[in-house]
Amino acid sequence: MGNTVDIQKLHISLKQQTLVDINFKIDISTALIGESGSGKSLTLKSLLNLLPNNLHCSSKIDSSFKIDSSNVGFIPQNPFTSLSPMTKIEKQFFCEQKRKEELLTLVDLPIEVLKKFPSQLSGGQLQRVVIAIALSNNIKLLLLDEPTTALDEDSKDIILTLIDDLSKKLNFSILFVTHDINSIKDICKSIVIIKDGKVIEEGETLEVLNNPKEEYTKKLINSTFENKKFRE
Repeated sequence: MGNTVDIQKLHISLKQQTLVDINFKIDISTALIGESGSGKSLTLKSLLNLLPNNLHCSSKIDSSFKIDSSNVGFIPQNPFTSLSPMTKIEKQFFCEQKRKEELLTLVDLPIEVLKKFPSQLSGGQLQRVVIAIALSNNIKLLLLDEPTTALDEDSKDIILTLIDDLSKKLNFSILFVTHDINSIKDICKSIVIIKDGKVIEEGETLEVLNNPKEEYTKKLINSTFENKKFRE
């Protein structure tokens, strides 16, 4: 199940200042957790090759596949701004009509959605469309940038369950980048905690949630859950 990506010596710097210097592994479903400014967004952008030109990035990535647009899908933070508002949904896919219809079925949307504009859809429906577009290729890795931030609680739970189900059905791995531990506790098998551009703690999700070693990790967990124990 899933595809392992071993990221070694990921180093991002601005002139002589090191911003990120980490090693970590994406294994089936991994969450990269940290507060704003921790370096998690820079890490994600480096994998997407979206870092600004003034930043220097070097890394060694060991994977059974090449990390590029043919193998990697991306779900951004806000579905309302990630689609062109003046373009019908069908024109926002880059695949054949039959594939578009297959993808909408996969994310539990009616085919009629293809003829609509983004403004005619709810936030939850838009996020499903974004997921469908991300799956257009036979991807091996899905990168998620806080994908439920703009959704209400009901839509959030539905989308998280959908992503989890699709990863198992289509056999792709997940890197879920977020500050919200609550959103990943049920779908990510492992957690990487990042602070000031460094990995300070990592391990299986339940082990880290129940027995955090670092004060920073305890603070992140307690900001969402108070003295709660987690089980399978």
